[in-house]
Amino acid sequence: MLKRLALAALCLLGPVFSANAANFISFDPPGSLGTDPASINASGSIAGDYSYTPLFAHGFVRAPDGSYTSFDAAGALSTLPASINDTGAIAGFYIDRNSQAHAFVRAADGTITTFDPQGSNNTQATGINGNGTITGFYYDSNSRTHGFVRAADGTITKFDPRGSTDTVARSINAKGEIAGFYVDANRQGHSFVRGANGRFTTVDVPQALDTSALGINDKGAITGNYQDSAYVTHGFARAADGTITTFDPPGFVETLPFSINRAGRITGTYYAGNGQSHGFVRATSGKIITFDPPASSVTWAAAINNAGAITGKYLDKHGVYHGFVRIP
Repeated sequence: MLKRLALAALCLLGPVFSANAANFISFDPPGSLGTDPASINASGSIAGDYSYTPLFAHGFVRAPDGSYTSFDAAGALSTLPASINDTGAIAGFYIDRNSQAHAFVRAADGTITTFDPQGSNNTQATGINGNGTITGFYYDSNSRTHGFVRAADGTITKFDPRGSTDTVARSINAKGEIAGFYVDANRQGHSFVRGANGRFTTVDVPQALDTSALGINDKGAITGNYQDSAYVTHGFARAADGTITTFDPPGFVETLPFSINRAGRITGTYYAGNGQSHGFVRATSGKIITFDPPASSVTWAAAINNAGAITGKYLDKHGVYHGFVRIP
């Protein structure tokens, strides 16, 4: 459905290009000086932020028909959406006039609710699932980070894996399972999966110096990155049964996977030896396709939906970021 809608609206949405058997749609909200998409849902709605001055940003949601809605939390200097669910609810955070970060959730009808865990100095919501359950992390008065999960009724539960000195929660799936990473007393990083029952599973790529999970799908598979003994960053995927597979696109210097869909397709960014960054998508078979929107000098792929559509941003020759959708 997303592909049919997008192709039907090509003449309305701006330049569309074909590369690697995929179509690219380039987009910017009106008045944007730089566009930064963060998340895409099953219908193809995209949430992110765009700059309207060099220092401040508005949130936006882009509908599948290419229309935009701009929004801000009350009192925000910058509004930074992080995740959109299939009902159109958006979670993220905003920066106030005291440079403090607070979490928000924006309902599909546009109602915005702000919140902070008790004792938080700065709060960042990073993921929302279809039930409206939100995860993220916050800083305490000692600048230590802790994870949280906020139920749809507003109840907030704080959490840390055992042995953690800093916890960052990054993604939540339909079951309420949360993926993220934490740092132990030896300053070594580990990934974790927190079950809906609050039970933690620590995940480490064998022989890695540290491991960081960033995305989780509805089957419980996760993706992220790890550093080897030479401090080189690689991608990994961990199936729900615990099997870990490591991977890198050809010509990589650093690999940064961010998002995994229900089928297990993974998208992210890799840095190449020429100093450029490119997008990639990794199929469940392990095949990796690399891509760049035409006219891109830097590509940053952020998220993939269950239909395989990918959103992110690219830098043009004038040094301006634009949003893109890659439709397979």
